Amino acid sequence: MGWVKDLLGKLKGPAELQTDDEEAAQKNLLRNNIKKFQRSIGYSVRNQDIFVQALLHRSFLTRVSHPVRSNERLEFLGDSILNLIVAEYLYHYYPDAQEGELTKVRSRLVNRKALAAYAKDIRLSDFILMSSSAAQAIGKGCDTIIADTYEAVIAAIYLDGGYDATRRFVERQVLAALKNGSVITEDQNYKSMLLEYAQAKGLGVPRYTIIHEDGPDHDRTFTVGVLLNNQRYGSGTGKNKKEAEQVAASKTLQHLEQQSPRSH
Repeated sequence: MGWVKDLLGKLKGPAELQTDDEEAAQKNLLRNNIKKFQRSIGYSVRNQDIFVQALLHRSFLTRVSHPVRSNERLEFLGDSILNLIVAEYLYHYYPDAQEGELTKVRSRLVNRKALAAYAKDIRLSDFILMSSSAAQAIGKGCDTIIADTYEAVIAAIYLDGGYDATRRFVERQVLAALKNGSVITEDQNYKSMLLEYAQAKGLGVPRYTIIHEDGPDHDRTFTVGVLLNNQRYGSGTGKNKKEAEQVAASKTLQHLEQQSPRSH
């Protein structure tokens, strides 16, 4: 655990490391955190130093007595790797799509809001080394820090385990979101489309009901269901009610069209 000793040695001030017992407690905490982190991301870390750097937000540098690098360089690399993996996948997944369509889908999958959602799924903010003010910003709904750290973690996996390991990580989250419809990748208003379809088929007006809400007030997740003629069809999850309704409408529309394809 050389990275633990190195990091602890760079922390400022006797107030943080006053005794051997306190230092041992800090070491145990960091050991436990790296174990939890590995379980969260589904990847077995080999070079722990690169992952510490990936989790090191620049706001934390004020607590460090020696020069160390934040995760910004890794963020830069991770952004490029993520775009490559998603682009390669979309190229094969949509063989007939034009360049503009592929670009639009990719941008929806890797924009800041989407990255923050992926990061929250693995509770990434629990592991970021940052100042208390930065942590408060995340608590108030600022997505920048966790989205950037998510890209840095992608770069760390790439440097530690190679392209295939990174691709598997991205597939588990980013590309899974494409497949299950949890990220809206098109410009359509699915609620309007569902209303038009339901009325044309004599199914009445869709009604949206909240099935349940999860998470603290600053980071709520909503699950919404669609009712047609008092029968529940699809459900969708989102970080706000409108987003969840759009996902639910999209899934319901897909289900109805599979049952009774529209004539073209």
